Amino acid sequence: MAAVQNQLEIKFRLTDGSDIGPKSFPVATSVANLKESILAQWPKEKENGPRTVKDVKLISAGKILENNRTLGECQSPLCDIPGGVTTMHVIVQPPSSDKEKKGASQPKESKCVCVIL
Repeated sequence: MAAVQNQLEIKFRLTDGSDIGPKSFPVATSVANLKESILAQWPKEKENGPRTVKDVKLISAGKILENNRTLGECQSPLCDIPGGVTTMHVIVQPPSSDKEKKGASQPKESKCVCVIL
């Protein structure tokens, strides 16, 4: 059972309400690797999908997860229910052009919560 404790069951909620997963990941998995998994599993029929890891933001328990962190470092006590599935929200933000970066303010992000099922 020790191996199970070192794994997190995660599903990724897309903006349209559909999900990718659930799938089990080791707690040592980096957020960047999670994003690569999302890119690989992205539904082909969906328009405006992410092209690179930089296009994807993952939100868990209301916090944007940083690429260089591991699942274990990002894990919220709210999501720490044995045998539960953690839902992370996926935001696709395509890269903006240089002109947009200079004058535009950052887009507002909606408040998201971790959902345990």
